[in-house]
Amino acid sequence: MMYLADTNILLRFLLRNDPAYPTIRQAVRILKTRREQVVTTSQNMAEFWNVCTRPITARGGLGLSIDSTERRVRLLERHFRVLADNSATYEQWKALVLAHQVRGVQVHDARIVATMLKSGVASILTTNVSDFRRYPGINVFAPEDIA
Repeated sequence: MMYLADTNILLRFLLRNDPAYPTIRQAVRILKTRREQVVTTSQNMAEFWNVCTRPITARGGLGLSIDSTERRVRLLERHFRVLADNSATYEQWKALVLAHQVRGVQVHDARIVATMLKSGVASILTTNVSDFRRYPGINVFAPEDIA
């Protein structure tokens, strides 16, 4: 089975000073020990880049340089295969946002779910469990559910 690592997992996977770091690292380690594939999407990587390069004075920004962010992206790419987007993903996304009346920033979560559904990924690992519960056809896990 495949698990998708949400953006909040990717961020905390590398932030040693984050209180969730040990639990997230352990959850990913357990999944890989079980021979589960842990993947992510280009949407998650774009969100990761956004948070890393956003000024530290802005909401949740890390204020990292482009070079530092690129190094982190390369490290994540070694741990998590990045799923490709295609036109089928777009059509699935459109269907999801209409069916679930998705508004605002949550359109990004719908895009992640669309990629999951079109790529055969049944489960997502996230710290924002409630954001994904509305979507049928996927299993939603917090790191504590695995670790």
